[in-house]
Amino acid sequence: MNRLSSNVMLEELKAIASDTEIVDDFPADNHSQINIAERKHETADHSEICSVFTPLHFEPNYAYPLLIWLHGEDENEMHLRQVMPKISMRNYAAVAPRGTLSLSLDEQQSPEWSETFSWSLRNGDYCEAIERVCMAIERAEERFNIDKDRIFLAGKGTGGTMALQIGMTLPEMFSGVVSVGGPLPRRDALLAHLNKSRHVPVLLSVDRDNDQYPDTMVCEDLRLLHIAGMTVTLRQYPAGEVLRDSMLSDIDQWIMDVLASEKKTPIVTG
Repeated sequence: MNRLSSNVMLEELKAIASDTEIVDDFPADNHSQINIAERKHETADHSEICSVFTPLHFEPNYAYPLLIWLHGEDENEMHLRQVMPKISMRNYAAVAPRGTLSLSLDEQQSPEWSETFSWSLRNGDYCEAIERVCMAIERAEERFNIDKDRIFLAGKGTGGTMALQIGMTLPEMFSGVVSVGGPLPRRDALLAHLNKSRHVPVLLSVDRDNDQYPDTMVCEDLRLLHIAGMTVTLRQYPAGEVLRDSMLSDIDQWIMDVLASEKKTPIVTG
């Protein structure tokens, strides 16, 4: 399956500064522990900040699948360090760009979130989101040996909606798209891309009785995606936690199934 490189996309968009700040999530001494490098928010442009996850027992010569994670509302790129141990510690290299919409910090929020962000679908923010995803792919390619035919875009909440928007607008770049609790964007422009994006498999993970993504909206999204001829997997979970561990571990299994269907050879799951 042919993909456009991130360089092609960046040529079509405005140039991004090269001095990107990268937050590295490295397993220390090949154990399941993640260390976070110092961040200098006061000196870095928000658009140039991403978090990078190095898989356990990293093999420099292995062409890794890449997972791009778009965090949810009131979070930031550091959310990657919470989700990757529950998705897989060794199957993927992963990156997480920072959201385009800055939010004020809630007084009751965990102190580990020094700044919180979300994703906006307004035209300017959407173009900026594409740039940030392309930037994150470039940073991963600089650090790891990435299989360009095995790039997956995933997100939670508003990040899941943005993942669907970008993945269905630029389907040639991705092997699959995952949305956890994020509905299909309600934009006429997206419908114009449904035909060309039908080859991209989609995973929708939702919890029941979710006010932000009610069952009626889930059914409507399934109808639209099936009419477009897309391959869609829906996984529903009991009401309660927005992001439960089983949702994340199921992402790994779904990606492995997609890779197997493409006759790829994934690394051992675990």
